[in-house]
Amino acid sequence: MSFKIKQIFVSDPERYEGVPRINIYLMRLFWLLIVVLLGRDIWPGIISHRGQWDPYEAVAACVWAGYCSLAVLGIFHPVRMIPLLFLEIFYKTLWLGIVAYPLWASGQLAGSSAASFVFAFWFGASLAIIIVPWPWVFRTYLFGWKRRPRRRESVATHAQQGT
Repeated sequence: MSFKIKQIFVSDPERYEGVPRINIYLMRLFWLLIVVLLGRDIWPGIISHRGQWDPYEAVAACVWAGYCSLAVLGIFHPVRMIPLLFLEIFYKTLWLGIVAYPLWASGQLAGSSAASFVFAFWFGASLAIIIVPWPWVFRTYLFGWKRRPRRRESVATHAQQGT
């Protein structure tokens, strides 16, 4: 069996629902980075926390911990976790638009507490946008809903066919 570089850009209809292998590899790498980089920051803080939590800080920590935990599933099931990539793209783009951009436009971003997040959020959102298999997403989530039979119809069809 020989390895051909062109093979990673081809979709495999039998595996990964026809998503090109390059997207699978990139999504797995992305989720691994989330687990390692976010996990090393969030879990020690949660485990070693003493005293009462500030409610907003606790919500943020729990969301990050949950996201990091779900990223582990993304390593093993990258196609099933694509909706989590949508969350990544949406919340980071939203934050850049409503927090970072106004600070930058008013000249207050440099030196602010938000400045340390800008690159990480921009890079994370950009990377997620790049690795999402958009043709598959459009086929599956936008156009595929019309073609999929509902559960009851599917069961009735199989019953009529005697399967």
